[in-house]
Amino acid sequence: MLKRLSISIPNIITVARILLTPIFVIFLEKGQFAHALAIFFIAAVSDGLDGFLARYFNQRTELGAYLDPIADKLLLTTAFVGLALWGHLPVWLGVIVVSRDVMITMGIAVLTISNTSFRVQPSMLSKITTFVQLLTVCLTLLSPGMDLPPNMLTIAFWVTAVITILSGGHYLVQGLLKLQKGLEPKNSRR
Repeated sequence: MLKRLSISIPNIITVARILLTPIFVIFLEKGQFAHALAIFFIAAVSDGLDGFLARYFNQRTELGAYLDPIADKLLLTTAFVGLALWGHLPVWLGVIVVSRDVMITMGIAVLTISNTSFRVQPSMLSKITTFVQLLTVCLTLLSPGMDLPPNMLTIAFWVTAVITILSGGHYLVQGLLKLQKGLEPKNSRR
């Protein structure tokens, strides 16, 4: 059950993750990949930490249920856009990642506008997608200063693209089913 109380350690950690995103971008833009990776890693670890603390200490809040995915999307979208714009990963991959997130956000807006009830809860495929995206960003940030095995980044890019597309398709189907069910007449006679 979600509490209305907004001020909790998990929520403070989530807000800190949001505040780390501009610092990450500054290091990325300056080409300071080690610093960018450190900030990105701290933000990624804090994502798991805030969720664990919220569950362990029963500090799940309505605010946290909204802030946590926003913080994730902000960090990952910023990372993929920045890395694509500065030529460190393919632009097509950045477009796929951002398009999925835009589609999910638009889907939530449509469900909200249509008064269709839904719960913000990531699927297992979504969690795998987030992990693969985090890993791909970390590998991309490591690549300038470290000799990665040949084709490792290329494989990471393609795996990320495929899993992101599958996750986006999963959310699209789930959203359409919820929307269709929500728009059905309540007292339909046959």
